[in-house]
Amino acid sequence: MSTSRLLTSRLGAAAGTAVLLAGAGLLAATPAQAAPRACPGSGAGDPARCAQVIGINAGSSLVMRTAPRYSAGAVARWGNGQWLELDCWTTGDPDADGHGYRYWMLVSTGSSSGYVNDWYLDSGGPATWKSVIPQC
Repeated sequence: MSTSRLLTSRLGAAAGTAVLLAGAGLLAATPAQAAPRACPGSGAGDPARCAQVIGINAGSSLVMRTAPRYSAGAVARWGNGQWLELDCWTTGDPDADGHGYRYWMLVSTGSSSGYVNDWYLDSGGPATWKSVIPQC
């Protein structure tokens, strides 16, 4: 095998490994990753900001609630990948997985509105979204 062909082969393998590792990072996403972004289907100049549901175990769902606490009534249930519009943020009960994360978003879709713990959204966390999402 020529040196240039061997180098190309190794570089291709390294690039594939980097893509694989980057993909693995997406599966373990936390609020510190990503950021609020334009909602799918929004027009130019539309200020609406959205995030996707992440980190929900298979067979489970993120429950949208009437208030930022787990004892509040359920409004809707969402799985990983669901887009939610971020209306405003507040604090409430810590996340259900024990990280102590107390930020909740008032979110909406075309059919419902309610609160979800921000730990389960790819919103980027408070250092990212506090400048673009108002406090409730």
